[in-house]
Formats: sequence, C-alpha cells, structure tokens
Amino acid sequence: MEAELAALAATTGTTLVTLLATDTWNSVRQGMVLLWRRARPDRAEDVGAELDAAREELLAAQEDSDLRTAAETRDEIRAEWQGRVRRLLYAHPELADDLRTLLAETTSAAPESATRPIPAQQATASGEARIYQAGRDLHIDQR
Repeated sequence: MEAELAALAATTGTTLVTLLATDTWNSVRQGMVLLWRRARPDRAEDVGAELDAAREELLAAQEDSDLRTAAETRDEIRAEWQGRVRRLLYAHPELADDLRTLLAETTSAAPESATRPIPAQQATASGEARIYQAGRDLHIDQR
C-alpha cells in the first residue's frame, strides 16, 4: 500500500507543477485545499497560500530567460509537493481515491499543451567544439 501511495504522491507532485501555470490551476488549488481541510483543517488555508506562492515562484522563473533556472524551480516545487502529499496520504490513506479523482478531473480539463513535458536543453562547448541542438528535426549541411 505504501508503494501505491508513494506513486500517487509522485504523480500529484508532477501534475501540480504541470498545471501551476494553466487555466485549470484554480480547480487544482481548490481541490488540494479541500483534501487538506478534510485531514488537517488547521493547515488548509496555509496550504492554499503555499500553493499560490509556488505558482508565483514558477511563473517568475519561467519569465526569466534562463531555462535551467525554470527547470530547477519546477523540479524543486515538484519534489516539495510530492513529499507533502506522500506524508498526507500515509497519515490519511482514505484520501487516495479522492486525490485520484481530482487528478483525473483536472488533467482532463487541462489543455493538451499543459500535460506535455517542457523540454529543457543545455550544452557546454570548449575549444573549437560545436553544439547543435533542436527540439525536433535538425538538418546540418557542412562542408
């Protein structure tokens, strides 16, 4: 059962980060606050504020021109919420079905572009090295 809850927490962390910057964000936030309210009513409003802060942090990182910073921020927020959700589920496994329902509803309502991973590329060259990167097709004609 613990492995199943850990996998659900991992999925939740990834889904939260994916949907932070979409129009479905309010539904996700509201659903997460409701889950916390059922298990820990004293923490529900704080969780809502912490989700809002995570969203603002991610949006600010995405506006930055450094893709590595945005990817690192995404990874940090994902790991943080994965841990929080895992601890919540271990303490209250009865919430697992409600969380699955929330994820299914919000993921299906999200635009397709929001559920695709955002590619991040990084390369370092030295000397006379050349780097060619592409998100898809790459044709090089050198002589």
